[in-house]
Amino acid sequence: MKHLIIGSGPAGVVAAETLRKANPAAEITLLCGEVGPPYARMAIPYLLKGEIEEAGTHIRKDADHYDRLRIQLVQARAKGIDATRRTVDLGDRSLPFDRLLIATGSRPSLEKIPGMDLPGVHSCWTLEDARTIIAQAKPGTRIVQMGAGFVGCIIMEGLLSRGVDLTILVRSGYMVRRMMNPIASGMIRRWCEAKGVKILTHTQPLGITAEAGALRVALPERRTLPADLYLSAVGVDPNLGFLEGSGIDVDRGILVDPTMQTSVAGIYAAGDVAEATDCLTGRRQLNAIQPNAVEQGRIAALNMAGKPAQFRGSFVFNVLTTLGLVSSSFGEWQGVPDGESTEVLDEARYRYLNLQFDGDRLVGANCVGFADHVGAFRGLIEGRVRLGKWKQRLLQDPTQIMQAYLAAAHSVA
Repeated sequence: MKHLIIGSGPAGVVAAETLRKANPAAEITLLCGEVGPPYARMAIPYLLKGEIEEAGTHIRKDADHYDRLRIQLVQARAKGIDATRRTVDLGDRSLPFDRLLIATGSRPSLEKIPGMDLPGVHSCWTLEDARTIIAQAKPGTRIVQMGAGFVGCIIMEGLLSRGVDLTILVRSGYMVRRMMNPIASGMIRRWCEAKGVKILTHTQPLGITAEAGALRVALPERRTLPADLYLSAVGVDPNLGFLEGSGIDVDRGILVDPTMQTSVAGIYAAGDVAEATDCLTGRRQLNAIQPNAVEQGRIAALNMAGKPAQFRGSFVFNVLTTLGLVSSSFGEWQGVPDGESTEVLDEARYRYLNLQFDGDRLVGANCVGFADHVGAFRGLIEGRVRLGKWKQRLLQDPTQIMQAYLAAAHSVA
């Protein structure tokens, strides 16, 4: 049996390891789109900050890990898939497969403005990006960053630790808008500004030019910002371009069933590229977080090896640390029709808690400064726990969340 995995991020690596355990005799090939050992993109901010070396980004630290498991690493990118002939086109050659897993992850979105191809304009998505930024980000370096979503916020600390002069442009009215409501977002913004970050909201660059060895970022109303580096961190999109003509059904991502199989038998997808159902709502969605990718990779691999398993649905949650301030969102944090909500706000201490209910179940939460309660939020929401009398107690005092979890989740009166 020939198993081929396209993509060497966490989903691909865990799938390869799961396949080896489930099928000791199989041929397993892991297609790596970048040179070097498989690494975790979420470790790049720690590399920028200087807390780890490049080896610390590697998903597995033992140099002979893949050799010991007889997982063949191939440094190449997929150009296309022939589902009929069961081959993956690498451009100069093809690789055959019996079972295929697509775990190609995401790629950074880029603004469609003039100047994005200029020297000094970068994303911060790959190790090569990180090397470039580290080489150029010195004390006093003027960096303009477009985007303050999840990725944009986690790289701030690494940049500031290098003593740069940092300006963040936010196209919408508030930061991390896909995981935080306006109150929580405003609190994160004030925290960042207090740490020396300049933040311009409702600001969309019109273009970038190079003048006298520096960049100039054109803004509305004839304003300009000088910059030595421009970082684009406006979000990510699933890597789907090579699937044209494959016959694999795609919407925003690759459509998969509960076994992580695509519309083509024997071809599976996992991670950021897979559009699976949400465990709470049943709606299809992309959920680009590492725990989700790892679990989907494991489920896909078991089915590829002939061991039936089902993915019970993704759970939307994000935990973000921005310059030391921990924030998190869970489930349907925006609320549901006819639902109830409650919140508590302590501006001075940067603490905020917003809970969303559907009947007597907690279905979503936004938190700032409540780092100790992550397990309780996830347990209550993902477990669809009926709160009973604890709902009223939480409406009156949302900070009782841990007590509610210990009582309701364990059926304690």
